Amino acid sequence: MKLSVIIVNYNVRFFLEQCLHSVRKACTGIDVEVFVVDNNSVDGSVKMLREKFDWVTIIENKENQGFSKANNQAIGLAKGEYILLLNPDTVVEDETFSKVIQFMDAHPDAGGLGVKMIDGKGKFLPESKRGLPTPAVAFYKVFGLSRLFPKSKTFGRYHLGFLDKDKINEVDILAGAFMLLRRKTIEITGLLDETFFMYGEDIDLSYRIIKAGYKNYYFPETRIIHYKGESTKKSSINYVLVFYNAMIIFAKKHFSQKNAKLFSFLINIAIYLRMFLAIARRSFNKIFLPLADAALIYTGVYFITDYWEQNILFPRGGHYPHEFIWFVVPAYILIWLFAVYFSGGYDKPIKSMKIFQGLLFGTLFILVVYALLPEEYRFSRALIVLGALWSLISMFILRNILSLLNFKSYRFESDKQRNFIIIGDKEEAERVTTVLNQTSIKPGFIGLVSINEPGKANGFIGSIHQIKEIIEIYKIDEVIFCARNMSSQDIIDKMSELKSSQVDYKIAPPESLYIIGSNSINTSGDLYTVNINSISKQHNKRNKRLFDVIASLILLVLFPVMVMIVLSAGGYFRNIFGVLIAKKSWVGYYQNENSAKLPLIRIGVLNPADAFQKRTLDNEMKSRLNLSYARDYRIRNDLNILIKGIRALGRK
Repeated sequence: MKLSVIIVNYNVRFFLEQCLHSVRKACTGIDVEVFVVDNNSVDGSVKMLREKFDWVTIIENKENQGFSKANNQAIGLAKGEYILLLNPDTVVEDETFSKVIQFMDAHPDAGGLGVKMIDGKGKFLPESKRGLPTPAVAFYKVFGLSRLFPKSKTFGRYHLGFLDKDKINEVDILAGAFMLLRRKTIEITGLLDETFFMYGEDIDLSYRIIKAGYKNYYFPETRIIHYKGESTKKSSINYVLVFYNAMIIFAKKHFSQKNAKLFSFLINIAIYLRMFLAIARRSFNKIFLPLADAALIYTGVYFITDYWEQNILFPRGGHYPHEFIWFVVPAYILIWLFAVYFSGGYDKPIKSMKIFQGLLFGTLFILVVYALLPEEYRFSRALIVLGALWSLISMFILRNILSLLNFKSYRFESDKQRNFIIIGDKEEAERVTTVLNQTSIKPGFIGLVSINEPGKANGFIGSIHQIKEIIEIYKIDEVIFCARNMSSQDIIDKMSELKSSQVDYKIAPPESLYIIGSNSINTSGDLYTVNINSISKQHNKRNKRLFDVIASLILLVLFPVMVMIVLSAGGYFRNIFGVLIAKKSWVGYYQNENSAKLPLIRIGVLNPADAFQKRTLDNEMKSRLNLSYARDYRIRNDLNILIKGIRALGRK
């Protein structure tokens, strides 16, 4: 056995499938075995593997063992002369395996090898080659000197920016996304250190390879796409803690006590600094817009009230009670802001109609409450209406100013539809067109581009050789490659060739109902699936939770009556509190083997099948009801299911 490929998977089924399609092509002509170690995924990964990749050896863990232990499980079974640790969120070129094996065969001093990695936009990833994170290198990294001087031999050692990214070089550290190891080297160095649950294990093993007398090589003569950030969300505070603590473990293991303490000190500074910045940024992003809205609205209402007092209501002197401007106006503003929030007016991208809808409902609520108040607490309906009008104007002005200042997250949702081209043969391109039209994207233009036929023929707008002109003439936003018709190498070549065109890229795996890609190393992958994600949209999740809370409070008040209706009074009472503390939802999926494929929601007391109490439904029909519920979620659906399944509200 020449090569053993090991992939550790955790809840990235779509990326794993695409990765394995590319691996299968790269295995041609080589004696290869492939292991996938699944760390207890809940997204249907294992089922997909059994259905589509029967040539893969599956190791199915019943809990998340971590990256090191999972890899070690497969290494213990592997028979290959070389062992490749490969991330599931990667795509390898067709000749990647043959090229790296040929290099390792010709260089017996090579203990490990890494390749040139690009992101989903075709841009080079600097972590393809890295230096040893000594205390000095860590200092330069933590305090930003490595970013300021990336090509400096002193400050740029973290990513070895002074080395030519297109030339073979010896490096200190290999990236865990693609880490080719010589079996004989592993027998000397030992397996991955399981002290590292996630992150740091690649640095540790790379360093042990060098200490064992071997060399690590950066080999840019083949490339992979790495959708960096899919297996783990690297912007999270948890990532900061896990990654930097892994660095501390590494320092204590390999550095002198003095250097380890210095390294740990620097890393702890980095941890607290990154955590503080992450929390501050996240908090600021959440509260900035509502606070700015509140300040603008209050200022405007203050001047409107002053004008109204002096010129309309009290032209001869007088004013509203001080309580009005200090207490009543802030109460109005809170109601308006909450109404806008619950209507989705603060979701990104910003939707004009949601803001208008929220302010309308908020104003109606204020006017209803106003009408119920005693006469002495009714100050002015006109000021309520004028305040609402100013709120609408100020919100639009603020968001337009922020948009003009190039704050992209505060832009209004564009009505402009995206234009696509799909590159492949006629049959596959039309299949992908059908998939794209069933997603929530609603494309404005879809053009088919041939990989073989010259010019315009058989419904194609041109050939792949005219790609630059096609992008310019048709104002293309996204390019979709059909993996059935194009090799990974050709796809990567085109991405690299077009990286200055400011278009996005996706890859459509064969026989799949999804199109996958990633716009940059700072985003999680953009995934176009057949439109089943309505229930996972932010405003729907918020509305569903609001419905759960309101329904729970009403059902709690109705407990004396409901106890005579439900089948289990004790279960009914427990379910109310289970929903209130967010452990359950009143409506969830019917639990079967297909429910794991749908967007994740809380376990429900009821499910869509409860709306058909008088019918006998088979498992397939219940799966279809689940799909329909997820795809076309509405609050009224939950209400309908709750009413029809009312006797089962005490279900355990």
